[in-house]
Amino acid sequence: MIFDDSSNMDTMPNNNQTGCCTPVYEVPEEKVCHRYFCYEVPHVKRCNTRIINHHVYRHTTVPCYTTCEENVCENIFDNSCH
Repeated sequence: MIFDDSSNMDTMPNNNQTGCCTPVYEVPEEKVCHRYFCYEVPHVKRCNTRIINHHVYRHTTVPCYTTCEENVCENIFDNSCH
């Protein structure tokens, strides 16, 4: 079909001379982008070290030897010295 300047332009699609049609709107396509935000959360955990000192006394016996001396005197009389 050939159009000249004298023809009715209303018969042409979209009222222009390029022959373009009205756009067709399709169902939108959705793209999903998962984004993760990572946060560091410090936790304070108190740890106590208890030191218990045990004092153990071990009792031992060490002999300490002593000596004593005793003198015994005896008198012997014979019959002649009375």
